[in-house]
Amino acid sequence: MRVLGIETSCDETGVAIFDSEHGLLGDALFSQVEMHAEFGGVVPELASRDHVRKLLPLVSEVFAQAGLPRGQIDGVAYTAGPGLIGALLVGASTARSLAMAWGVPAIGVHHMEGHLLAPMLEDNPPTFPFLALLVSGGHTQLVRVDGIGRYRLMGESLDDAAGEAFDKTAKMLGLGYPGGPRVAALAEQGVAGRFTFPRPMTNRPGLDFSFSGLKTSVLNTVTDHQQQGVLEPQTQADICWAFQDAVVDTLVIKCKRALQEARLKRLVIAGGVSANKALRERLEAALRPMQGEVFYARPRFCTDNGAMIAYAGCQRLLAGERQDLQVQVRPRWPLSELTPPSAG
Repeated sequence: MRVLGIETSCDETGVAIFDSEHGLLGDALFSQVEMHAEFGGVVPELASRDHVRKLLPLVSEVFAQAGLPRGQIDGVAYTAGPGLIGALLVGASTARSLAMAWGVPAIGVHHMEGHLLAPMLEDNPPTFPFLALLVSGGHTQLVRVDGIGRYRLMGESLDDAAGEAFDKTAKMLGLGYPGGPRVAALAEQGVAGRFTFPRPMTNRPGLDFSFSGLKTSVLNTVTDHQQQGVLEPQTQADICWAFQDAVVDTLVIKCKRALQEARLKRLVIAGGVSANKALRERLEAALRPMQGEVFYARPRFCTDNGAMIAYAGCQRLLAGERQDLQVQVRPRWPLSELTPPSAG
């Protein structure tokens, strides 16, 4: 089965074609980062308009990459939520229109299910069951995964997501947008031990996260140094190192705890923050004594992309799931509300 995937949940327009027998046939992505950078964050109306401009040219591009005539597919998958309502509507209405014109089914995909299944696109995919750490700008969740649509939430952030904390730390330091990758890059120049930040909620039972206190601790440190004069580049790097170390340490502690509780040895990390080099290395080192394995997607599939949506949609269509023609998007959509694929 060949499925066209469309991702427009936020500030990246992603389109891909996935073949259930031959894998990824075409993949194209346009990032709006440069456009939103001058505003210090995503402007929803600008994001929606840019999706309108870029989406159909990207569809043509992936069909050319795949060497297929336009419309020679078996289904269309699109991100139905969560995300920015206007951006979601652009992708959903385009996907439904194309599916109707080509006479194939269309299916709405949960954005985080796409991220969760992105490592399945790799040469060494995980097998069910496994524990997933979904870690991005909007989500930090620990989920037990027993199959497609069979998810049990074990823990989540009670306030800021880890990626959001990265972005806010970057803003405090004046590093610009997008902040997460800039904090990670600057952390590589930092010196260990100069600053120490808290590991929130690791000294108590449970699998939930909280990063607001860590963010406040960073803010207080930045403010103290600003009051003493100029915030020197090395001080910025040292703060980034200490902040990243605290986030990574917290995530590692909770992942180990969750794996032991679930009696699992396979861990999938997904979402934008899963591209963080320090997080990958620390998780692999932590799971080695447990004979555990860590799975993740290549960096380009950690951030929003059409390939993960095409894959997730393909799995549900293969299982016989069908949806009516109504365009439905959900800006808020708990992953726990998903169910296994069912014929419709």
